[in-house]
Amino acid sequence: MLNITDFLTGGTAPDITGFIVPVLSAILLGLILAAIHMILERNSSSFILALALLPAIVCTVIMAVNGNIGAGVAVAGAFSLVRFRSAPGTAKEIASIFFAMTLGLLCGMGNILYAALFTLIMGLVMLIFKITKFGTAKEDLCHKSLRITIPEDLDYTGVFDDLFDQYLKDHTLVSSKTSGMGSLYKLNYEITLKSEDIEKEFIDKLRCRNGNLEIAVSVIRPREQAEL
Repeated sequence: MLNITDFLTGGTAPDITGFIVPVLSAILLGLILAAIHMILERNSSSFILALALLPAIVCTVIMAVNGNIGAGVAVAGAFSLVRFRSAPGTAKEIASIFFAMTLGLLCGMGNILYAALFTLIMGLVMLIFKITKFGTAKEDLCHKSLRITIPEDLDYTGVFDDLFDQYLKDHTLVSSKTSGMGSLYKLNYEITLKSEDIEKEFIDKLRCRNGNLEIAVSVIRPREQAEL
């Protein structure tokens, strides 16, 4: 005779304890993962929330499938219908999503200890990478975007060449456009400084050349570089 638990769970799900423990473990590990990202990286609140909840969601899906091939195919088809309407994430964000999914898979399969050890190991690795700035070349810190405004009577084709030769390893004029009813030009360069220490001196020299109009120097982010 089918008892009340089998009736409520369809007779295929684990018992209540076997369900609650993995899900709570996945939630706890998801919160730890989210906390690590809040400390080490700058992310939106929605991404942090997704990292915290994703392990528990994947864990529940794995337990629901429970070796049923038909259910597994149906779940895979349902996930394939999901479309993310936000801007594509960086490689680091995609890796974090896979990290969260791995935690959910391990918890759903009952390998909670392995999931905890995996979180500890990966957390330490991420911390070491952050402290040592692993993967960030020194030249990347000097690779920047230069936005400079000049008056319309200033020929920008060669007016800054001597300063560029003095302070830059490389430069490329990405775009130019008029502003202020045609009285100003706004130039956008992609530059590589010879050293981080000379940025202020470089800007001061540019100010003397462009009549002290607006100048902006910023680090090129991966998404911004793709747009350029």
